[in-house]
Amino acid sequence: MAVLRPAGDFDRTYEQDMAVLRQRWQYIVLFLFLLALFTLPVYATDSAVSLVNRIGIFIIAVQGLNILTGYTGQISLGQAAFMTVGGYTSALLMSELGWNFFLALPAAALVAGIVGLIFGLPSLRVKGFYLVMATLGAQFIIPWITRNMFKDVLNGAQGISVPVPIIKLPVIANQCFLGTQYDSDLAACVFRFATPSQFIYITLVMLIITTVVSHNISRSRLGRAFISIRDNDLAAELLGINLFTYKLRAFFLAAVYAGISGSLLAHNLRHINSETVTLVDSVFFLGMLVAGGLGTSVGPIFGATLVTLLEEFATVITPVVISILPDVAAGATAALRPLVFGLALMLFLIFEPRGLAHRWILIKAAWRLRPFSH
Repeated sequence: MAVLRPAGDFDRTYEQDMAVLRQRWQYIVLFLFLLALFTLPVYATDSAVSLVNRIGIFIIAVQGLNILTGYTGQISLGQAAFMTVGGYTSALLMSELGWNFFLALPAAALVAGIVGLIFGLPSLRVKGFYLVMATLGAQFIIPWITRNMFKDVLNGAQGISVPVPIIKLPVIANQCFLGTQYDSDLAACVFRFATPSQFIYITLVMLIITTVVSHNISRSRLGRAFISIRDNDLAAELLGINLFTYKLRAFFLAAVYAGISGSLLAHNLRHINSETVTLVDSVFFLGMLVAGGLGTSVGPIFGATLVTLLEEFATVITPVVISILPDVAAGATAALRPLVFGLALMLFLIFEPRGLAHRWILIKAAWRLRPFSH
């Protein structure tokens, strides 16, 4: 949908045309919003900080799925499996090889991207339902490997403990600064991201980076090739686009984002096993993308935030349901989460099939064109 503006409001340079933030007040609002997020541990409860942490991690996973499904049109149900790869890789690199978290994180993303390439190979021959079945294989194969192979390292179904990310700073004048504590084993001042209130800073920084990269991918030659494949792959091939190459790039990027998200989730939870993220989570990620808006930069943000808040709402109303229907108390908590998600997804497909991102575009257009309704 084209951006609706009042008559006479047009771009005069390429810089204006490519700009995301156009007005000074938009920069101020963005700064205040980021300031509120980074100072969240100061004024919010631990549960609220943990919730924002989880939302940020899920947004990154859905951004990767948006590149693959929203821009390229390749449906995948293996995003949670690639998150498992990223989580295990990051944890093992730190615990077994002694890597620093900030080196293990990109390595985990790269390993997950390579695994995503392998499961993206069928995309040359199949599409649609058959591609869904091919990616669904990852959701069964990868957890099976973590449970049944290399048990001396992966510890089978019980999983492994994940080390705490740390930052080492030198000791200055026999004192530690900036909230760090002296570690005698490392002979340095150490800041540990051991709690959600501390880990949220890593999550927010990574979320900003992935959002900027994802938005710029959509505006690049690579992103335009993805969109052309989604709209008409035959026409794209006739125009000189190598379908197999670009589809594999989309699978790689989606898995890279999943690897980053999985690594963050594992270190946030301090533990990972084959059940940390499952097939149900892959379905939820796809639902988040549909609710937020396929093929848009803000769609993953809206969708992941909405669905996660709905899950929290289901948890909050569980005691009310138990008090009203005591006979179903045993399975109420487990049943409400998919029930609320399924109902919300059904309503979105009926009343808002283009997602919240499309509604946001209409709201912005109405704001620009006020007070004229047309």
